[in-house]
Amino acid sequence: MDKTDKRNFCVILAGGRGRRLWPCSRNLYPKQFIDFFGTGRTQLQETYDRFAKLLPKENIYICTCKEYLAQAQEQLPEIPERNILVEPVHRNTAPSVAWANMRILRENPDANIIITPSDQMVLHEDSFVESLESGIGYVSENDVLLVMGVKPTRPEPGYGYIQLGDLSCKSDVYKVKSFTEKPERDFAKMFMESGEFYWNTGIFISNGQHLRRNFEMQFPEVLRNLEVEKPNYTYEEEMEYVAQRYSLYPNLSIDYAILEHSDDVFVMKCDFGWADMGTWHAIYEAMSKVENDNVVINSEVVMDDCHDNVIKLPKGKLGVFNGLDGYIVAEEGNVLMICKKGDSSSLVRKYVSEVQIRYGDDFV
Repeated sequence: MDKTDKRNFCVILAGGRGRRLWPCSRNLYPKQFIDFFGTGRTQLQETYDRFAKLLPKENIYICTCKEYLAQAQEQLPEIPERNILVEPVHRNTAPSVAWANMRILRENPDANIIITPSDQMVLHEDSFVESLESGIGYVSENDVLLVMGVKPTRPEPGYGYIQLGDLSCKSDVYKVKSFTEKPERDFAKMFMESGEFYWNTGIFISNGQHLRRNFEMQFPEVLRNLEVEKPNYTYEEEMEYVAQRYSLYPNLSIDYAILEHSDDVFVMKCDFGWADMGTWHAIYEAMSKVENDNVVINSEVVMDDCHDNVIKLPKGKLGVFNGLDGYIVAEEGNVLMICKKGDSSSLVRKYVSEVQIRYGDDFV
């Protein structure tokens, strides 16, 4: 695939609050804007770097919320202002994808569009590029929504699962039979053992016209009226329209609004060392371990008789631990959290809600 092909675009979704990684991910500075692992690049920057190898940089768009605009501009100054779609209020991913798709089709009616989260780990960059190139080629010739799937390596309840249906005309592409979001551990184990289910990476590709038709069929109220009311609208009119109407749109994910209801969703089998870094448990499973299966994330520690923990401390802090077994220890700013690891994402969300009710937003 030609990297300079002007038909290929990417939309990076970077508006989430990342509460399952609290307290390190906070309302004012969520996980996508953090250099979580001490690499010198934030998760958003690493996602941008990954796609800049694949397509023209000017064809990369960012969707975020107004309170994160400054962080996005600071971290990616090379992104033109017009390429940052700023949601006036949080409305999940379906409205933002619809808006991005509309904007891109005005620029290039023949666009192929990759939609991706901003908080993922990819270990094998070359394999990643090969998979995405293959996927772009497939959607440019077929009117489908193509999801990137990865074979499960463990029963992970924090991930989404895709059940494979019939094989398509391409050897590694299958019709999607069903989606299951964050199953109980027993079901996740059954899914993995069956061999019929792949992890949903959250990355999908479509040609823009076909994605638009899906919105018109499944979710017609999102932004379509702008084109009806003002077919030759200006950039300023578009932004004014969004500011006035965006809060009226349903708070729905792109998965629920489109992918789970469309008849033409396919999945491509991929293998590029993928992990969703959205929960403490997923981070523990994905990261390399030090002695006694502990994960220490860019932190200074002394550990004695400690097993199966994940530790994340601020720079300049030293942690000394004895006899700790199966815990998360995470400190950021004015919050220290110590809790059993297990399937921690629901617990962390519970703690965030309780803290917000009892103490307000200062600790969230």
